[in-house]
Amino acid sequence: MAATVKYSEVEVGTEIPAVSYDVRRLNLVMYAGASGDFNPIHWDEHFAKSVGLPDVIAHGMFTMAQGGRFVTDWVGDPGAVLDYGVRFSGMVPVAHDSGNTLVISGVVEEKLDDNKVVVGLTARAADQKVLSQAKAVVRLA
Repeated sequence: MAATVKYSEVEVGTEIPAVSYDVRRLNLVMYAGASGDFNPIHWDEHFAKSVGLPDVIAHGMFTMAQGGRFVTDWVGDPGAVLDYGVRFSGMVPVAHDSGNTLVISGVVEEKLDDNKVVVGLTARAADQKVLSQAKAVVRLA
């Protein structure tokens, strides 16, 4: 598989349109099974509230994974992502009846040599920034 986005077609400031990802309790249970992180703050509403959280919260790594998904969907090749990192800056509460929506957008912040670009990501849930310093280095076609 090769990247489908061409280096010659992007510039610094090129925006990657926002994508919305529904975050439901089912997603968190599936992620817990895949990751082995069964901390009850991610699935037990009574426990989460007893430790001062507003509700069950999404795993930080689940949120980070959605950012990675956003980048790989844009570039068209998971192998084109050379580096990816974030800082967690907020929680994604997941109410039982309504879930939550994670909105991720991106912008090309820098063009590097060898067809590589730095993509900065913005991730928000309920108008709160949940990832900061989120960046991916991607090799384009």
